[in-house]
Amino acid sequence: MDAVPRFAVAAAVGTAEAALAYLETEQVAVILLDLEMPGVTGLAALPDLLAAGRGARVLVVSSTVDAGAATTIQALALGAAGTLVKPGIGSFAGRFGDMLADQLQRLIDPPAEAATLQPAHPAEAFHGPLAIGKQAFSIVGIGASTGGIHALSQVLRPLTATFQAPIVITQHLPVTFSAYFAAQVALLAGRPCDVAEDRMRLQPGRVVVAPGDAHLVLTRMTDGVAVRLSRQPAASRCMPSVDPMLQSLAALYGDRALGIMLSGMGRDGAQGAADLVSAGGTIVAQDRASSVVWGMPGAVAHLASAVLSPDAIGALIAKQRCPA
Repeated sequence: MDAVPRFAVAAAVGTAEAALAYLETEQVAVILLDLEMPGVTGLAALPDLLAAGRGARVLVVSSTVDAGAATTIQALALGAAGTLVKPGIGSFAGRFGDMLADQLQRLIDPPAEAATLQPAHPAEAFHGPLAIGKQAFSIVGIGASTGGIHALSQVLRPLTATFQAPIVITQHLPVTFSAYFAAQVALLAGRPCDVAEDRMRLQPGRVVVAPGDAHLVLTRMTDGVAVRLSRQPAASRCMPSVDPMLQSLAALYGDRALGIMLSGMGRDGAQGAADLVSAGGTIVAQDRASSVVWGMPGAVAHLASAVLSPDAIGALIAKQRCPA
């Protein structure tokens, strides 16, 4: 680690208990966490480390995150900012060092464009909910990337069975994680969740997530709204991209569409959000304080009716009326 430019090891400990003790008196920017440790495991300790870290990002560096999607999704859902596969003994130089340095820089340095889009006054971040509460939404579209899974869990938990509007989600994840991610979302939201398939019909009370290798877009058919999968290059170069999803919501639903932008790197979703607002739809963005990376939500904050924490966004959605 000390060989990586700009970064230095503040402390190296072998157990979660020792890390918690260190964080009681010291402040760090990033916590590198192995999941296999003596005593309390990394996954079990992750929530406590986040609390003790007082804003520190947790990057899971473990050989187990490559073994299957479950471990990775669990770590991200618990609040890890990212994961990196730890190489074998003696392999910590070269490509791994470059990948680690890149991850650290991304976590510590927010995109420059997002910094200029923070609402000018804190009060402005909360001006929208009363107006939003009078609106009826037929669809909810959520976009997220780095740090988004943890935020998504907070957004979905407040939903009750009475909220029946379909929810579509584009989360930047590799295709191999799609099925497990959908299973986790189903547990969090308390409703069925499917990985999007071409020509799948949208249904009330269900969630659909984009696969890792295609954009999720919606189109109107004679018997309802259908999912279409697109692999056309997106302006953001993301696959899947939030932009095509939000643009399809704008075209089909207009002012009955609610778009939500959660933590993520870059500007994916900014154009789609602009199109949605132009069509009369509503955008809500995650606030900077709770975001692992305030790139994607920061890029749409100037368009948003509200800029809120994930749990406040969840409470807001739960109060919405859903027209038939």
